[in-house]
Amino acid sequence: MIQPSSRLHVVDALRGFAIVSIMLLHNIEHFDFYFSPRGLPGWMVQLDQGIWDTLFFLFGGKSYAIFALLFGLTFFIQYDNQAKKGRDFRGRFAWRLILLLGFGIINSAFYQGDILSIYAILGFSLIPVAKLGNKTVFWIALLLMLQPYEWINVAMGLADPQKTLSDPASWALFGRCAEYIPGNSLLNTLAGNLTNGKQAVYLWNWENGRVFQTMSLFMFGMLAGRTSKFKESPENKRFWNRVLLIAVPSFILLYFVKTGLPGWINSQAILRPLSTIQTSWTNMAFMLILVSGFVLLFQHKTGSRILNVFSPMGRMSMSNYIMQSIVGACIYYGFGLGLYEFTGTTYSLMIGIVLAVAQGFFSKWWMSRHRQGPLETLWHKATWAGSK
Repeated sequence: MIQPSSRLHVVDALRGFAIVSIMLLHNIEHFDFYFSPRGLPGWMVQLDQGIWDTLFFLFGGKSYAIFALLFGLTFFIQYDNQAKKGRDFRGRFAWRLILLLGFGIINSAFYQGDILSIYAILGFSLIPVAKLGNKTVFWIALLLMLQPYEWINVAMGLADPQKTLSDPASWALFGRCAEYIPGNSLLNTLAGNLTNGKQAVYLWNWENGRVFQTMSLFMFGMLAGRTSKFKESPENKRFWNRVLLIAVPSFILLYFVKTGLPGWINSQAILRPLSTIQTSWTNMAFMLILVSGFVLLFQHKTGSRILNVFSPMGRMSMSNYIMQSIVGACIYYGFGLGLYEFTGTTYSLMIGIVLAVAQGFFSKWWMSRHRQGPLETLWHKATWAGSK
């Protein structure tokens, strides 16, 4: 069995946890093709709705945030390792992002909601801040998390509260998915996902504040790496306890404000950007609850033993992420089994659980024989191609 010489096992497990939660969400969404089967009994409709609301409350917008935080952390680890050897990692990291974009494009052909290509583009934001001091990076990250663009829209709404807003541009593009995803042509689906689908996803991320939030989390993740926040120590335990104690009431307050906004503000010109800001902050607060709770549980022997089940999946997260996109498309889309038409949320969740368990067993088997996942190995070799 191959064992890594030195790893942050809690980070592997946390990344694996995020992969599993993303898998479950993708399944109930039919991998970005929303469709509710007709003729279901009333009790099944209610059960489906309850499961949908619960999973999105727990993981919607939070799992990707965990991924973004850990992306920044991984950048720091790689940057720091090269700095200790007297090398500047930034140029190699730029090449690594270009390679990630390639993986993202391949994944996007099967699943238009792919985040790899988005991370590849936004990851360039880490290069200019890599050598800045911690305080400077913190304030830049905080500014981005505050959603400055949306506050400009709020100011414009206050100046003209009666302004009529058109529907977000992504809506019409998502509506066109019905032209190719239900069809039985694989080529049409791949082409549609890479053209119409990617436009829709990029616009949706911009319209919902994900661009600023993601760059912010990249930088906060880098700071967490610089300050060794994921290493086990009494000081870090106190830190994560404080994070949890602050995040819980913050989430409750933000969630109350978020749900109350539509009843308090009539102007759509003001309400829409404020809702985007509130959703971003609310998801951030709950993500911190998940991360701090996970880290604290991992520091207990029993918790570590239970949560470590996610570690193999986390160590080959990109392979698992792309694998689930391909398998999911084959299960739900028209060119495959076309199960989108027959499976509601409950049955889709059951499929997702089966797939997650299967990936877990495969990951454990693979990582017992290899140091990295299959795509991670390819990415690593291509990253360092030509280096001495």
